[in-house]
Amino acid sequence: MVTDNQTSAAPARVRLDKWLWAARLFKTRALAKAAIEGGKVQIDGTKAKASKEITLGIEMTVRQGWDEKTLTVTGLSEQRRGASEAQHLYSETEASIKQRLALAEQRKLQAAGQYAHDKPNKKDRRLRQAMKGRFE
Repeated sequence: MVTDNQTSAAPARVRLDKWLWAARLFKTRALAKAAIEGGKVQIDGTKAKASKEITLGIEMTVRQGWDEKTLTVTGLSEQRRGASEAQHLYSETEASIKQRLALAEQRKLQAAGQYAHDKPNKKDRRLRQAMKGRFE
């Protein structure tokens, strides 16, 4: 028999893939599991398994696309809730935020390249298209 106190209490341990899904870092548990198996999630510097049970205070590194986040687990949940509640399940370190923003700025500047300050003319556009292989 389950009482109200047992259902409302937060779990002491949660599977890693379930927590990543509940914290809204991945859209589905299958994507979370694939990322874990692909080595994109590390706990304390070592590769983790999807079935690893995590507790409060664990530090993990999660790579999503170009970004790599260092997170500390501050809450546990097995259910996916709203984004505002999910943000309370983890906190990102200051060093991680600074590094992510610096790399994003660097990528932005690289993408701009030589056309960062002026609009390309017809000749420049044709050169860019030729470099991409659209016109021979």
